[in-house]
Order: sequence, then structure tokens, then C-alpha cells
Amino acid sequence: MDKLIECVPNFSEGKDASIIKSIADEIERIEGVKLLDVDPGKATNRTVITFVGSPEAVVEAAFHAIKRASELIDMSKHKGEHPRMGATDVCPLIPLSGITVEETVRYANQLAARVGKELGIPVYLYEYAQVNKERSNLSVIREGEYEGFSKKIKRPEWKPDYGPVELPVRSGATVIGVRDFLVAYNVNLNTTSVRRANAVAFDIRERGRVTKDEKGNDVHIPGALKSVKAIGWYIEEYGQAQVSINLTNINIAPVHTAFEEVCKSAQNRGMRVTGSELVGLIPLQSMLDAGKYFLKKQNRSIGISEEELIHIAVKSLGLDDLNEFHPDKKIIEYRMKKESDSALQNLTIKAFADMTASESAAPGGGSVSAYLGALGVALGTMVANLSATKKGWESRLDGFSIWAEKGQIVKDKLLKAVDEDTAAFNLIMAAFSLPKSTDTEKQTRKDAINSATIAAIEVPYKVMQLSLESMQLIKAMAETGNPNSVSDAGVGALCARSAVIGAHLNVKINASGLANKNTVSELLENAEKIEKRALELESEILETVNKVIQRG
Repeated sequence: MDKLIECVPNFSEGKDASIIKSIADEIERIEGVKLLDVDPGKATNRTVITFVGSPEAVVEAAFHAIKRASELIDMSKHKGEHPRMGATDVCPLIPLSGITVEETVRYANQLAARVGKELGIPVYLYEYAQVNKERSNLSVIREGEYEGFSKKIKRPEWKPDYGPVELPVRSGATVIGVRDFLVAYNVNLNTTSVRRANAVAFDIRERGRVTKDEKGNDVHIPGALKSVKAIGWYIEEYGQAQVSINLTNINIAPVHTAFEEVCKSAQNRGMRVTGSELVGLIPLQSMLDAGKYFLKKQNRSIGISEEELIHIAVKSLGLDDLNEFHPDKKIIEYRMKKESDSALQNLTIKAFADMTASESAAPGGGSVSAYLGALGVALGTMVANLSATKKGWESRLDGFSIWAEKGQIVKDKLLKAVDEDTAAFNLIMAAFSLPKSTDTEKQTRKDAINSATIAAIEVPYKVMQLSLESMQLIKAMAETGNPNSVSDAGVGALCARSAVIGAHLNVKINASGLANKNTVSELLENAEKIEKRALELESEILETVNKVIQRG
């Protein structure tokens, strides 16, 4: 697995588009990184940029972005609602895949050392990168902000980890570190009062508030949510106050939980939430979880498509209250996805049929089998969802919802296999086109063909497994689902059976091209068993379907 780091630097400029573009351009010109998001805020006068890449490339891109920001942003003239201490206020590195926190900390120190030495900017480490836990919290480091830092930096306990022990007037200081994935999230209130917004923030944030008891002693009252930081502020651009939230562990405090808690606190204090906004990106799973949460509150089935779940989440959270919400721009997996990853499944049904009918060998039977399987399980899922909403069957909602959710998962995997099968075929063609002039080239070509052929066997075999799995759902729906839709379950069974048989044909023809079939002998034996079981299930399902139809 490739090592992948995310970097989310926050720059103290949210109004001048030319400055923001110049900083983003420094990131984009570094090979090995992908710029995912540029999110400027005029009222906060702050821009959050998100990019990912290999550790070395991310460190290089971050350095040049920090350098460019120090050249273009004059902190002595900066004003904005968000706390800040430098042109590059904070630059966190987040380990995404194939890399540990400890490794990422080493890269953070490399970056910090270079910024301190080459740019003459004081650097403080935070979170996992900071060994002194008394100064690892970002808000603690930033206390006093830019205006107070020229004095703070002189105190022995606040000597920077890297760079000079004095504050450069133009660039200020910066904070570099390693943290977990964080979601920056603002909830909109129908008030202009910062005091009231802060009251809500104190209600929900883990740190809570400090108040006085009857004897005048300080009493700490913790907030409602763990792993949540929050403050209140007024956004002139929107003409309303917000609760600005950092969700530092979305497994403990997901977005929808934070939203609901703000709603409850606001209502208790005579206010109302009008919507919310995301700053930067959010993981896909967070949006899906939110969609399912709000569907359950409505006593509806959660087994709907990914797109529908996201739509429910957006509307329920009011993410389109202030600006239009674009999932392809705000969801991290969608931003990282290549267009080629879903080239076939995104075609219209006519375009897919036309491409299949063309003189090109791909998409072929393997992709069509996967698509048949997807249509089969989609029909079974439809019956589950129709049954979940059937009047008088309210007590059975959860059972049908679980079936529908399982069906959606299988459907999405089969749709993905539509493209995977064509990609596997193209790899075989590419392997056959390799040069074969020398013995070394011949061996390289032979190995590549063998490897590509095994991949081309594994994809349709997976289609067989998934299509057989879907038949359990279809069978359950034929037996217990809405009888008015039983014929749909029958058609689903026919599609799933055909997907199994069609994929099996592809397994066998691709296996015939292997020099050593022993490497896939067990797979071939299992494929025979899968087809046999699919035919048995088809017979059982159609028998049930016909009985229900005959009963009328």
C-alpha cells in the first residue's frame, strides 16, 4: 500500500483571490500531490486548503506554500474572526494510509525544521508531534494570537521548537503537527449574538465552561460531547452567528450528533438552528451515517442508494443553507476518485448498450454479467424497501431495512465490478503488447500476461460470489416481502442466476489461457459449486413466486 498523507494548512487570507491562487499554485506544481479543496472564508479572512500525496511530496508542497504565504500575507495588517498567529496559522499532517502516526511525526519535524531554518519563521509543534503535552493543544499555543505573541515568544516556556526566538512582524509564527482526521463544521443560528452562540458552544464542547459556585469558587462544568471543540462567532457576510466546531474524532462525535446537540441547546436558549456548513472536506462514511441517522428518525428504510443518503444528509443538516453543497467537491473520496474509476457505470443505459454493441471487445460478457447481477440485487432491494413502507407492516420495518441495506452494498460492489472487468481485460491486452525481442523481455511479458490473466479470473469469480449472495436476499423477499412485488423478486432471481452463469463462462475462458491452472484449481472448483447452488436457488425462488401469483 502506498504511503499517503493529507495536509490541511490554514492561511490567514480569505479575501484576495490572487493571493489564495498563488499559494494553491505552489502546491499544485509539486509532483506527487493532488489538490483536493480550496475553501476561503471572507469573514474569518482565512483559507483552508486540503491536499494529499506521498509524504515527501506533501512536505515539499507544504514548505513552498508556507514560503509563498509568508511573502504575500502581511500579518501586521490582518484582521479576521478566526483566532490566528501567523500567515500560515497551522499546518497539520494527517496519516491516511500505509503510514503510522510515528512516521508522520518525523515528516512534521522535517517540515518544521526547514521552515524555521530556511524561512526564519518560529514553529511550534502540536498534537502527536509535540512531546511536551503542556503545549500540545493548538488553542493553548495560539493564546494571545498574533498581537500578543511578540511578548509570549520571549518567555522560556514558549520558546519555539524550531526557528528564531522572536516574532517576524510580517509572517508571524506557525504551528505544524500531526493529528487525526478532523472535520471543521459550523452550525448557523438565527441570532446575531456572539454571547448566545458562545453559550451554545460551551454547552456542547468537551471543555465545557467554568462558572462560580455560591462561595465564589471556580466550578468546571463539562460539555455534552467528547472530542469536540467549539466557539461562537458572528459572520458579517451571513448576518448571523455560528457555532464553529472542530470534530476531532468523528467516531466518537459524528457530524449529525454535533448538529443535533446544537439544535437542542439552541432551542433551550430560545434560538433555532437554520442550517450548517462544512469547512474543507468530509469523509463519505460521515455523510452516509448522517443520512441513515435521519432516515431512522423518520421510521424509514436506510437501504437506499449512496446518492439518496447524501441528499438526505445535506437536507437534514441544512448544508445548503448558505451555499450550494456539491458532494463531488466536499466529500474526500469523491475528490480523490479518478474519472476512469467509474467510466462504464456512469454511462446511460443506452450509451452502455451502444458501447457493448460496438466493434470494441470491451465491455464484454464479464462487465455485462456484473451489470446483470447489479440489476438483480437492485430488484430484490426494491422489494425490501417497498415492504418496509407497507401500511400495517410498521413492526417489520427494521428487518426489511437491514435486508435493503445489505442489498445496496452488494449492488455497489457489482457496479464497481462492471468497470473492474473491463480494466482487467485491458491489462491483458497491454501485457500481450509488451516487447519480446530478448529472453528478459520474453520472461517479463510472460509474467505480466500471467498476472493479468489471474486478475481477469478473480473479477468474474467475485461477481459469481456476489450474485449468489444476492439470491439469499431475493429469496427472502419472495417469501416474506410485499406480495404485490413478488414478480420483481422473480425477475431479480433470473438476473442473478444469469450473472452467475455469465461470469462463470468468463472465469473458464480466462483460466484456459493460463500455463499453470493449478494456481486457480480451488477457485475453479468453487465456481462450479456456486453455479450449481445458483440454479437451485433460482428454482426455489421461482416456485415461491409462482405460488404467490397463483394465490392472487
